[in-house]
Amino acid sequence: MRFLPALSKVAALGAAAVLAATTLTACGGDDSTASADNPYGLQQAGVLRAGTLTDAPPNVYLKDGRFTGFDNDLLTAVAGKIGLKVEFVGTDFSALLSQVNNRKFDVGSSSITITEARKKTVDFGNGYDFGYFGLDVPAGSPVTGFDQLAGKRVVVVQGTVQDDYATGKGLDPVRVPDYNGALNQLKAGTADAWIAPAEIGEKSAADSAGKITVAAKELSPAPTAYAVAKGNDKLREALNKGLDEVIADGTWTKLQAQYYPGRPIPADFKPGSGTVAAPSPSAAS
Repeated sequence: MRFLPALSKVAALGAAAVLAATTLTACGGDDSTASADNPYGLQQAGVLRAGTLTDAPPNVYLKDGRFTGFDNDLLTAVAGKIGLKVEFVGTDFSALLSQVNNRKFDVGSSSITITEARKKTVDFGNGYDFGYFGLDVPAGSPVTGFDQLAGKRVVVVQGTVQDDYATGKGLDPVRVPDYNGALNQLKAGTADAWIAPAEIGEKSAADSAGKITVAAKELSPAPTAYAVAKGNDKLREALNKGLDEVIADGTWTKLQAQYYPGRPIPADFKPGSGTVAAPSPSAAS
């Protein structure tokens, strides 16, 4: 009879061990479920946190408290195809790529041209748009082309391909953090020219009440794409899949017509994987 309490104690300890093991297994199961619910490694399951700009219409901008523009509206449509909602957050372009790679943002959306240098910081999805460099100058300026910029005070947004272009041409550009800063340099007469994404430059000139004109345009050498952190292949591949789907269903074509009316599409440009044909504007409408 003396052994019964001891045996009861052993049984109790065994039961406790089994309960603990069961609890740990259940916790592990919760972790697995959380991982399955978040296959793309997002900051929040089901929500794509996108870093973008507030001041670069018609590509990316803030209007009536809502982030919009071609790139952002397209991203919203792409995300919808893979079951995600988008949360946009404003930032400076010069910081965007490092913020994406550090996972502050799941994706970067800002007409980001693919370059070999940028591939060292982030991974890119398939190209979704082409672009031109625009040369904005004050009204009445004698500058009419990119070949006339030597010795001129040229402003660019820091970290952009326009910055790379100006630097490569030996122009020693004035660098500003955002597009409003570049525009203000022209308006104030402290810059002779602004090398901008052509669509943004054209919109800025149109809104300037005749104070600024677009002197020239030049086709950019590479497409624009969404940026994701290096190694996040699942998100990159999912965005590529969603992009092909919005090309096929006519969304891409509609947004092109909405934001860039009358802009011709180069014959050799194929958005997305290149395996899906974009409907014509008449077919997409």
